[in-house]
Amino acid sequence: MNPSRELQAALDAAAAAAEIARALYRRNLEIRLKEDKSPVTEADWRCEVAIREVLAARFPSHGFLGEETGGSKTGAECLWLVDPIDGTKAFIREYPMFSTQIALMRAGEIVLGVSSAPIYGELAHAERGQGAYLNGERLSVSDVATIEDAALSSGNLRTLASGDRWPAYGALVARVARIRGYGDFLHYHLLAAGKIDAVVESDVNVLDIAAAVAIVAEAGGRFTDLEGRPITLASTSVLATNGRLHEPVLRALRPGA
Repeated sequence: MNPSRELQAALDAAAAAAEIARALYRRNLEIRLKEDKSPVTEADWRCEVAIREVLAARFPSHGFLGEETGGSKTGAECLWLVDPIDGTKAFIREYPMFSTQIALMRAGEIVLGVSSAPIYGELAHAERGQGAYLNGERLSVSDVATIEDAALSSGNLRTLASGDRWPAYGALVARVARIRGYGDFLHYHLLAAGKIDAVVESDVNVLDIAAAVAIVAEAGGRFTDLEGRPITLASTSVLATNGRLHEPVLRALRPGA
């Protein structure tokens, strides 16, 4: 495929961040706690600064919203959404389940995404109307059509566990063919590649998932919150599926189902 200028910028920004992440991985970096008690390291900051510099140089009129450096021009029609290291706790614990997430939202809709996991060795990207790719290979979701045949992955379930949807989730788990918790970038890569069929999460920030929205959609899947609504800047939950399973899983997860 021939990437647009925007997608090429996102890929270049992800490559710059990957170089920093590789250099700082397993370096016993100082860890600080943010106001929300989540950890942050030098790698988070340096990766985001590098990403921001690339994107601002190519598209100075675009807005930017980042996990570490915050936002600028967030009312712009085109808004970059960036999590420089999604999976900071994994980075700190020195296992490779972390990634850089870069997405572009245009007029309120996510139109491209890059998900780069440099230590794990996967780079996924997608752009509206151009398909989704993982390490250069085109992605396509599965054709599994029943919950009983489905492989389900879940993550960040704290809110779900304390809410009225938890019994319905337990009943769903009892029905699926396979349940795992791949988490972070990996279950979205697996979903887009047709290797699992649905993902449920209930405690997310849009910066964690924006790139995955584009990747799953361009692979033929569907990505909403747990109410079935499109993903927005305010979204905090996820149901991502191969499309065929979306409505059945939504029904299964309704409180009292």
